[in-house]
Amino acid sequence: MLKRKVRDFLVGPVTAIVVTLAVFAFVGGLLVVLEPSSTTAAAPATGGTGISSSLDYAPPGQYGSGTLGPWQKLLRRISPEDDIRDALTFNGIFMFGDSIAVQDESGLERLLAARTGDTIAVHNWSGQPTSAAVDALEGWSRDYGLPGRILMAVGTNDIFNPPAFGAQVERAMQIAGPNRTVYWVNVEVSRFRQDADAQASDRANSAWINQQLEEAAMRHPNLRIIHWAEYLAAQPDGLAKYLRDGVHTTEPIGADARNELIAQAIEDADGDQSSR
Repeated sequence: MLKRKVRDFLVGPVTAIVVTLAVFAFVGGLLVVLEPSSTTAAAPATGGTGISSSLDYAPPGQYGSGTLGPWQKLLRRISPEDDIRDALTFNGIFMFGDSIAVQDESGLERLLAARTGDTIAVHNWSGQPTSAAVDALEGWSRDYGLPGRILMAVGTNDIFNPPAFGAQVERAMQIAGPNRTVYWVNVEVSRFRQDADAQASDRANSAWINQQLEEAAMRHPNLRIIHWAEYLAAQPDGLAKYLRDGVHTTEPIGADARNELIAQAIEDADGDQSSR
């Protein structure tokens, strides 16, 4: 009897601790928020286009936002092959995104179905930088071919090394070719949990990324920018109201606003083409 009481006394607290740790781990996987990491990245690989397919990572802290940590095991949503082929067959949309897209894509899918009737196949992966999304674009192009429209919802994770972003945009445009429309959502990051200096760096690096996107659009008439950053800047209390952590959209207000911008851009482009 005494042994059983001792065992029960010890097992109860241990079990509670294990359960608590498991819950924290699960929640941490669900709420992916960009934070600095000192993880050293692997050397860049080279894709079939001849442009570096992985970011040439900067030394930690060089641009003030920290460094990109491991992301390969974070939450992702990738369409099965049947859905990819359906989107291709019916000239739908291929989407490549990060954790914001993982969170918001279901709403976007419903909105596009209602507004334009478009089908969408997605490769959305939390934490992935633009280089990894373009790797996926290149892989789908090789394995399936590409539809007439591609949606890129990446760039947020490039605040850690903004100078590398422009080459990845160029690489994506080379893969897409001149006859497909590429929609690209620009970025706005100011992580609320970081100190004032880091938040200022986040905003400066976001602007740097967006400037490179604007420059690419001048070279590529088929690149259409979706101006999420400008939308936020124009709203009263835009960051606090529309971003829950300075990165990811609030639900439903932020998510609905961002998805509406995307759907409107696609709808407007469809209207322009039908009027020609």
